Formats: sequence, structure tokens, C-alpha cells
Amino acid sequence: MPAPAARPSIAVTGSTGRLGGRVARRLADRGTRQRLLVRDVARAPQLPRVDVAVAPYDRPDAVRDTLTGVPTVFMVSASESPDRVDQHRSFVDAAVAAGVGHLVYLSFLGAAPDATFTLARDHWATEEHIRASGLPFTFLRDSLYADFLPGMIGDDGVLRGPAGDGRVAAVAQDDVADVATAVLTDPAAFAGTTLELTGPQALSLAEVAAVIAAASERDIRYQPETVAEAFASRAGSGAPDWQIAAWVSTYTAIAAGELALVTDTVERITGRPATTVEQVVAASS
Repeated sequence: MPAPAARPSIAVTGSTGRLGGRVARRLADRGTRQRLLVRDVARAPQLPRVDVAVAPYDRPDAVRDTLTGVPTVFMVSASESPDRVDQHRSFVDAAVAAGVGHLVYLSFLGAAPDATFTLARDHWATEEHIRASGLPFTFLRDSLYADFLPGMIGDDGVLRGPAGDGRVAAVAQDDVADVATAVLTDPAAFAGTTLELTGPQALSLAEVAAVIAAASERDIRYQPETVAEAFASRAGSGAPDWQIAAWVSTYTAIAAGELALVTDTVERITGRPATTVEQVVAASS
């Protein structure tokens, strides 16, 4: 009889996305046997020592069955939606039922019930549910992704929003993935901890615009908006009101100083300096 297949030691959600995919590839490079939880098998990355299971967050029975026997889980937050917290709670409850031993949750910097960034409140509610569940956990609270900053610039070369002179220590997705991989491969060392992941410096959006302009050789500038102007300039996007409010609150959180924190977490865990915005933009140009 053939030997039974080895069980995966880590389950990864979000592997079809930018962050989860980075983590899955890093684990594969280390030779880790892992299980990818996806909505669509066809979109799953093709990696060695990987098995793939269809287990969306809103199907708790599938999640429970898929996570049974897997000791460590990387939980990337679900796609932004009005019921995201409910999906998260369902997933966490299914992980408890499956007997998961450690949950690593990708949260957001400054997660709190009264956070200015509206979606950071979702992360706080999820963190609270995980704490209450009794699951051993590690929270990775990342700042705004440096990789997303160029996408915030309009076709007219203007980075506009109500951020005032506030600063943001945007973090590279590669840095977050490196930290997540280190935690997933040695979860006991990080049990019960909350890791705040930021870039090496806090920049104003005027400075961000200047950095991107220099790295991409484009004419880019920052234009401050009032909150009313920000809602008006995004009203034609076709996005629902809650989504527009989330977008605008990204900038007001910067204005409020809630994303200005700079930590040494990336360097302390990876052994190398955190990546600058300039390096992220140069690498993608």
C-alpha cells in the first residue's frame, strides 16, 4: 500500500491575492507542506508540496473540514464588504471547531473600535473575537501598503485626499510576507503577540508624491482636499457609500496621525531594514 500523504503543517488563506500569494510562495520555497484555502481552485498558485481546498469564509462546514488536522493557519482578512466581520467570526469559529493550534491574523495598524479608518474597526472586532475564542494567536497589524500608494494617484498625476500634513509609515507587502512567514514557521515564539509592521520612515503625502515622481520620472503632486471635497471627487466612482467612506477615512486617519507610527519590527524579525517607499516604487517601475 502507498504511504499516506503527509499532512500540511500550515494552512494559508488569500493565496490568490497579493499578500497571501507571497506568503504561500515563501513557504513553498522553504519546503513547507501547506494547504491553500480558496474560492476558485483554478486561481490557486501552482506550488510544490501544496494541496488546495475550496473553503470560502462564508462556508464554515467546509472551513472546519479543511482545517481539521492543520496546526497553524494564516488568516488574511476577507474582501472588503459590509458583512466582513461576520465572515471573519464564522471562519474563526470553524477554526476552533477544527482544533487549530495557532491562528496568525493579518490585521491593521491602530485597530480599535473608534479608529478613524473605518475598516480598522472591522479588524479590531475580529481581533476581539479571536481573543474570546481561546485560540492561540498572533496579530500582524500592518500599516498602509507602500505598494498601493502609486495606485492612489489619479490619471492627472494628482494624489488627492484630506490627509493634511499627516504622515504615514507605509510598509512593503514583501516585508509583511517575510514577517508572516517567520511567524508561521515558528508560531510558538510569537504566541499572544501583536506585531506592528511599518516602513522605516513616516512621510507626508506631499513627500510620497515627490518620491514617486522621482522614481517613476512622472509629474506627480499632492493636492489636499477637505472631507467634503473628497467625498464629492469620489462620488462618480459607482462604489457604495460605505466603500467611499472607507477610502476617505484612509486619508483622515493619516491626518489624525494614526498611521505615523514607525517600528523596528520588520528589521527585528527579518534581520534586514524595512523597505522604503522609494525602493518599492523603483522595483515596480
